[in-house]
Amino acid sequence: MQDSSEKQISVLLVDDHELVREGIARLLADAADMTVIAQLASGEEAVEYVTENPANSANAADVILMDARMPGLGGIEATRAILKQCSNCKIVAMSTVGLGVIPSQILRTGAKGFITKSVSIAEMLQAIRMVASGEHYVTPSVAMQLAVNPFASSEGLFEKLSRRELQIALMLTDGKKVSEIAAYLELSPKTVYSYRYRIFEKLGVHSDVELIIIAVEHGLSEDSRELDGFPVPNRSGAKH
Repeated sequence: MQDSSEKQISVLLVDDHELVREGIARLLADAADMTVIAQLASGEEAVEYVTENPANSANAADVILMDARMPGLGGIEATRAILKQCSNCKIVAMSTVGLGVIPSQILRTGAKGFITKSVSIAEMLQAIRMVASGEHYVTPSVAMQLAVNPFASSEGLFEKLSRRELQIALMLTDGKKVSEIAAYLELSPKTVYSYRYRIFEKLGVHSDVELIIIAVEHGLSEDSRELDGFPVPNRSGAKH
């Protein structure tokens, strides 16, 4: 156990699921060298918190533990926005998805660490401690998937998308309607439809269902055998 007299690592916890936040917060509270300074439910709240509590302020976080896959702004764009105003902020991303575009994008955006939500408590604490000390940490299974250097650029199907296209693709795979996306992003429905068309064209799909299927296959969405009644095809080419 860590010496409680040591300086505690202040953690800002960001996850859109309240039960997940509460569970992680209790686990961190049991670590003598950590304290959760705030629990937030969205990327937008995280960006606002960092804006109001800049580095070296009393409520600044040593480490931001952030879900990479949230509705709205999401963890990837929130990380980008936070690091734009606080280049020294240390972010550990976490996700149920450990493959494909989610870990590669958020690490390339500037997160110092990435863990899956299936890791042990000990590994989560290790990741936070290493990142707080200025090191990087990536769950070994994810690092293997991302090859030798998990922080290097990687090519993939969803890498064809622009930042805005990827953000809208994420929202579409969450089941958001065009009208909802337009309202949230303060765009016209016509503009969102244009982005949707370009996403479909770049990815070679023709419907939201096909987008969800390839999102699951490429690690953009949680793996599932069924999606709204449509079975996910295997890579062997099974039809849906």
